[in-house]
Amino acid sequence: MVENQELTNEELINISLRKARFSSKSRRADTAVQIIKDSVSKYTKSDMDKIWMDNKVNEMLWDRSRKHIKTKISLKIIKLEDGTTEILLP
Repeated sequence: MVENQELTNEELINISLRKARFSSKSRRADTAVQIIKDSVSKYTKSDMDKIWMDNKVNEMLWDRSRKHIKTKISLKIIKLEDGTTEILLP
């Protein structure tokens, strides 16, 4: 998705996923995805519906099953000219 559009801003950020531990065990990975999208939308000041998450990020969250998620994650955020924001692994 990045290849055919012009880049405007590229950042590396660390996001804490500890708040996902407060949700029930069967919803932790879902809550972690929501926490990531909320943090990125606040950081880049973009709409939630214009945030695109790469499949590798999703696979990394779900690799230890939905109950045992990681507590921190490092992400690469790319904001494009048309207002969309991409979340990738560094």
